[in-house]
Amino acid sequence: FLSTFTLAVSAGAVLLLPFSIISNEILLSFPQNYYIQWLNGSLIHGLWNLASLFSNLCLFVLMPFAFFFLESEGFAGLKKGIRARILETLVMLILLGLLILGIVWVASALIDNDAASMESLYDLWEFYLPYLYSCISLMGCLLLLLCTPVGLSRMFTVMGQLLVKPTILEDLDEQMYIITLEEEAIQRKLNGASSAVEYQTAELERELEKVKSRKTNLERRKKASAWERNLVYPAVMILLLIETSISVLLVALNILYLLVDETAMPKGSGGPGIGNASLSTFGFVGAALEIILIFYLMVSSVVGFYSLRFFENFTPRKDDTTMTKIIGNCVSILVLSSALPVMSRTLGITRFDLLGDFGRFNWLGNFYIVLSYNLLFAIVTTLCLVRKFTSAVREELLKALGLDKLHLSNNPRDSETKPSANGHQKTL
Repeated sequence: FLSTFTLAVSAGAVLLLPFSIISNEILLSFPQNYYIQWLNGSLIHGLWNLASLFSNLCLFVLMPFAFFFLESEGFAGLKKGIRARILETLVMLILLGLLILGIVWVASALIDNDAASMESLYDLWEFYLPYLYSCISLMGCLLLLLCTPVGLSRMFTVMGQLLVKPTILEDLDEQMYIITLEEEAIQRKLNGASSAVEYQTAELERELEKVKSRKTNLERRKKASAWERNLVYPAVMILLLIETSISVLLVALNILYLLVDETAMPKGSGGPGIGNASLSTFGFVGAALEIILIFYLMVSSVVGFYSLRFFENFTPRKDDTTMTKIIGNCVSILVLSSALPVMSRTLGITRFDLLGDFGRFNWLGNFYIVLSYNLLFAIVTTLCLVRKFTSAVREELLKALGLDKLHLSNNPRDSETKPSANGHQKTL
């Protein structure tokens, strides 16, 4: 239940920025309409405050409670049960909170030991919780800076796996015949293998599963219509390329704005308010484009997060995911979704000034941090895309020079080259 609530808060944090953008355009289009009087700046401001509050609650209370509850067994001498485990969990949370406050107290006394700083230590709700959440948001933005460029290049591969590719210069019937022969050969080996050789049997079963998976993909490609093969796949790839190019272009323009105009900073201006001015130069069309780009960046960041080697084993799997891993995934998604509005404003994807505690982050007013963030995002995204689209050319150059045997590239397509039943090499 706590993990589900955390995912709901994450979804709310993601949807809040598009909702605010489209609400602003609706208020501009129908300023005197009676049926939308409930949609005002006070409502949107309150929603941002609630999203920030529940994000803090999930991140600092609910998810640590869920983790410690899983690890708890109850204090010695007490009757074992749910109450004993809840009591131990609450004690652990209180001790953890005291430890963090003690560390902050000592660090503040060492760094800035004056009367105003010591008085602000007592202002826990108005000063230190937003400051702590600001640090978490900065960590989330750095994680997005690492995940989003990787995800933007990885999206082409993911969509290529979900869609049916065009059959240009390919004979699907011949490939189906080859895979059927491979499947029959492995099946005969399994039927004739001795039960004593368990390792060989397990190896053959794994190979049989891979062959069946390739056969299923080929059957899907063969059954697909000509429209699905020759129109949908190129259209989706072109759409992804356009969205990625627009994102990089907006970041490049935001860098120029930062260099010439101080109000381009995320905390540069208070903004005209909800319903007073359009947030986009192109009006409703520009606002719709901003919403599409925000969702695209969120999906790309999640794809990139699970594509990183460090988080590759973190991917949830059906019927094979521990509760601890589920909690870790919920915390990761919450951090990414909470940092998405901040990243969108920092990169100049939208001009919407963040409301509530989302706009109280101190580092958003630092010119060097914001400029460096934009530069790194543009450079890393460009490098990932160049590497993605030049990998095929690089592979062909290595083969032409005879350097492909040195394994200088980790192209996953090399592992798909299997010997066929008649001894010839076939690239499937």
